[in-house]
Amino acid sequence: MSTTHLQDALDTLKTTGVRITPQRHAILEYLIQSMAHPTADEIYKALEGRFPNMSVATVYNNLRVFREVGLVKELTYGDASSRFDFVTNDHYHMICECCGKIVDFHYPGLDEIEHFASQVTGFDVHSHRLEIYGTCPSCKVVSAKVQ
Repeated sequence: MSTTHLQDALDTLKTTGVRITPQRHAILEYLIQSMAHPTADEIYKALEGRFPNMSVATVYNNLRVFREVGLVKELTYGDASSRFDFVTNDHYHMICECCGKIVDFHYPGLDEIEHFASQVTGFDVHSHRLEIYGTCPSCKVVSAKVQ
């Protein structure tokens, strides 16, 4: 885990007037460590042993706070539970259609496409999101064994 990311995130919370509770610290730390884009329930299950009095609502409330101050992005995919991604830099997502695994990948920013879209549509572009769907290596192995 990057202690710089954690310290920067804690500083962001402090400067926006958000109190740093042990639960809030642990949820943030878990998000920074996790590369799996966890759901609120997954975060709760991972931390409930350390915080037996913490509820799922506490996790959701903290994720909302983190989202509002720009520390996490909420990723929604149809009917599935929201997943949460700690914001470190611009990146995109590869999503397995079999198991739902989400993997980050980096690609040079799509500024040219944003500019083109703005010119064609007249929209003021604020952001974009790129998702590519396929089958992850683990599911390919399982699929090959079944055939």
